[in-house]
Amino acid sequence: MLKGFVVGVLATVIVALVAGYVGLTQGLLIPPAADARPPRLERWLAGQALDNTIAREAPRQANPVAATDANYAAGIKLYQENCSACHGVPNQRPSTIAIGLYQHAPQLARHGVEDDDEGETFWKIQHGIRMTGMPSYGKSLTETQIWTLALFLKHMDSLPPGPRKLWEAMKNPVAIAPLSALPSPPAGSTSTR
Repeated sequence: MLKGFVVGVLATVIVALVAGYVGLTQGLLIPPAADARPPRLERWLAGQALDNTIAREAPRQANPVAATDANYAAGIKLYQENCSACHGVPNQRPSTIAIGLYQHAPQLARHGVEDDDEGETFWKIQHGIRMTGMPSYGKSLTETQIWTLALFLKHMDSLPPGPRKLWEAMKNPVAIAPLSALPSPPAGSTSTR
């Protein structure tokens, strides 16, 4: 009797593993298309992995780049050259790239990351975020450039007048999405188009 129970449990586990393998490798459980909505389990697992990795690995030191107008301006220039196509610019619609990305890139010109620790922002820029379109800049930008970007992003909502003027004058370097391509706002919210 016990032997039959154990064999039944093992058979159930094996069938579940095979079904899970087939479902994953055939794209049935996690859709591979960039325009498909990711399942909750995928979003939860990815979020947990990212949060725990950042908590473990992000630098805890103060930003070594001083908060000066020149450094803000340098951060704005780095943002325009490396980030604006996906993360947006002030007073403009998202780009066609941003609309098509999976996962959608946060539009930092509208909803910044000023509340994030600069070490967390540094980590995300340096290492990127796997399977989201966020590239790693650790081999293409210096640590000082990454800290300069983190400085700008931390203070983008409270820039001094000179840098603020530069920021607000920025133009998106790629095609802007037509209004019809923008995602619909959630039910009950007001549109900011």
